[in-house]
Amino acid sequence: MNSFAWTVVDSDIGPLLLAATDEGLVSVVFHARAGVRDRALGQLAARLGREPVEDVTGSGLLAEPIRELAEYFAGRRKEFGLPLDWSLTSGFNRQVLRELADGVPYGTVVGYGDLADRVGLPGAAQAVGAAMGSNPLPLVVPCHRVVESDGGLGGFGGGLETKRKLLALEGVLPQPLF
Repeated sequence: MNSFAWTVVDSDIGPLLLAATDEGLVSVVFHARAGVRDRALGQLAARLGREPVEDVTGSGLLAEPIRELAEYFAGRRKEFGLPLDWSLTSGFNRQVLRELADGVPYGTVVGYGDLADRVGLPGAAQAVGAAMGSNPLPLVVPCHRVVESDGGLGGFGGGLETKRKLLALEGVLPQPLF
């Protein structure tokens, strides 16, 4: 395939750009209004070496990701069962992201340092933070579940308010008042 499928879906945290290859879901982008969407599609095309093809019907490669994300936001899905295309990450970052995806379930959190320990690199908390920042599959690979050891939220590429909403959805934080 010399292209990848993409679409933008509405969610409780704003528009999400979803992109998939034949291998699986390859990217999730927060706040995917026109400017962010266009920039992300250009970056994806360059990194994947493929042309973007909009899936206006939400069928084909994106049907299952759309369905599972809708179930997640409705509180009916606690675990994603999607095939993932890991081609946008490698090395240490991929190792950390795979551990996060497999080892930090819905409704729980893990510290940056604890995640570093899990992949055999104690003291690499900052490197784990960098891996979270480069996560091409947020939500599905749940970097919102990684927090500071003192209980602080830490950073988040989708913004701290988005992180709060996701953690509230999963029951880790109280629902925002407004």
